[in-house]
Amino acid sequence: MLARVQDEEEKLILSTVNELMKKYDERYWLDKDLKREFPLDFLQEFSELGLGSVLIPKENGGAGKGLRLACEILYHVNVNGGNSYFIHGHYYNTTLLVKHAGKLIREKYFEGIVKGAKVLSLALTEPDVGSDSTRIKTLARKKDDRTYVINGHKIFISRLKYSDFMIVVARTIPYDVVERKTDGITLFLVDLRVSRDNIDMKEIKTMSNTSAFEVFLNNLEVPAENVIGEVNRGFYYLLDLLNAERFMIASEMIGNAEWFINKAVEYARNRVVFGKPIGSYQGVQFPIAKVYAELEAVKSYFNDGIEHFDKDKDSKLIGSYANISKYLATEIAWEAGNIAMDTYGGYGYAVDTGIERKLRETRLYKVAPVSQNLVLSYIANHILNLPKSY
Repeated sequence: MLARVQDEEEKLILSTVNELMKKYDERYWLDKDLKREFPLDFLQEFSELGLGSVLIPKENGGAGKGLRLACEILYHVNVNGGNSYFIHGHYYNTTLLVKHAGKLIREKYFEGIVKGAKVLSLALTEPDVGSDSTRIKTLARKKDDRTYVINGHKIFISRLKYSDFMIVVARTIPYDVVERKTDGITLFLVDLRVSRDNIDMKEIKTMSNTSAFEVFLNNLEVPAENVIGEVNRGFYYLLDLLNAERFMIASEMIGNAEWFINKAVEYARNRVVFGKPIGSYQGVQFPIAKVYAELEAVKSYFNDGIEHFDKDKDSKLIGSYANISKYLATEIAWEAGNIAMDTYGGYGYAVDTGIERKLRETRLYKVAPVSQNLVLSYIANHILNLPKSY
């Protein structure tokens, strides 16, 4: 298990997730990966069971739960051999809307989310910007009091072809005009169910099954009432989303690490070489034991951070927990994956074991949504007060 405390309702929700994963088992996810297919049938059933609306407030028809349960669900998908990449965007975007969307957005869209609409895509990253998000060039200009027109170029926008909504991050004041580089950024909720006109996209083939797209926004019109929060204040809302995202990635990587360890342990117990199970040899058992100990430690740290997030504690403290949790969980998952492959030997390299698939899926988080080196820079600068390196 991942979290420390669960009420009866949450236990029932997680039981539902585990039952769902029996149907959508490792073979299902391997098949989707080999065919590079979007797991639409899984997502539809996931939504029908109400799992997509756990973060929506009760007054809007959702379960009214916090980040901890969302992370638990992602963990359970991964520890059962699935790929929660296709869900987490829904959750972290929903986190943003619940915290910062105004009354008009809530009344217009939350009921649809509860009934199964998918908030999946965040259009933030741009080709010439990368992690320096304040320098985005996508520009939103007011056409009149009721409409904004957005033009820009985004890249690595996940799941867009299958999304019902897209949150677009744009500048409403150009970078070279603002006094503070974090000002002048605004978030827009784009309803893709109404129209996909003026949105051109091209799929980017990647190492694992990610369904990622390059996107061109050409005079995209968005109602002014679809601004999330205040105009020009979007960067500060993004920080809440990105912290939630980092915790979610951490929970997924904890799930992957545990899946790798479980695989390695099972194989080491049963694989006999030179008359003995290979798990009896210290050269096999010590690496597994070491990464297990590391995983248990990061679970504890992660849980401390989640408690601070759900209690809305100091943002700098939450940022530290979120970044460090993401960093450590990803490193441990990658280590556990390589240990599992070493334990299996040549069989680990075979597609049917699923280990090479999970390794490819895990590798993504060494570079995204924030690279490991940028997390180290964050720790050095924001926690240790060392001079900024960039």
